[in-house]
Amino acid sequence: MDYKRIMLIAGHYGSGKTNIAVNMAFDMKRYYNNVAIADLDIVNPYFRTKDSQKEFENAGIKLICSEYANTNVDIPAIPQEMYSIIDNKNIMAVVDIGGDDRGAYALGRYSDDIVAEDNFEMLFVINKYRPLTRNASDVIEVMHEIETAGKIKFTGIINNSNLGEETTAEDVLSSLEYAEEVSKATRLPIIMTCAKENLCNELTSIANLFPLNLQKKII
Repeated sequence: MDYKRIMLIAGHYGSGKTNIAVNMAFDMKRYYNNVAIADLDIVNPYFRTKDSQKEFENAGIKLICSEYANTNVDIPAIPQEMYSIIDNKNIMAVVDIGGDDRGAYALGRYSDDIVAEDNFEMLFVINKYRPLTRNASDVIEVMHEIETAGKIKFTGIINNSNLGEETTAEDVLSSLEYAEEVSKATRLPIIMTCAKENLCNELTSIANLFPLNLQKKII
């Protein structure tokens, strides 16, 4: 896909946004030398970008996250290094945004600079199989909450409809109509459809298919 300098990834809890952010950072590294991934999800610590820290180090990707990530210390903390992404225009970055308006407030402090530079995408991750985003009206409600808190409008949609490890190719194909309905209702393009890498051979008919390696949680 065509990357903007800052790729902002948001979505409701369980949408798979963190896993997409992780995979996107690795894909971005194929094309750019200076790549960073930042974790601004200070609300939900269960799936964190820090779970892939060693893989990032091996790939030469800079990880920016709270020092308290993956600890027993529950302190919402925005990493100061986030400003390096804003200030250094040579960095290509993926930013994992919180799962609702509370999580998106962290984005608000950087929004003016991001919008002023105008080299970003703000992508909303949808998942047909999650209870709070099963139809277009529910999706729009969550999107508006995040836009208001984060002070940036969404520019596109990522269809990541899945059932975790149980996802089949048919589950992905069955979500395409839903994604089109959301796209029509929001007037936003579907930037890509995601699927587990081992399913992609069965999904070659889907345009802009993005293969995912599922992130493993550190126990």
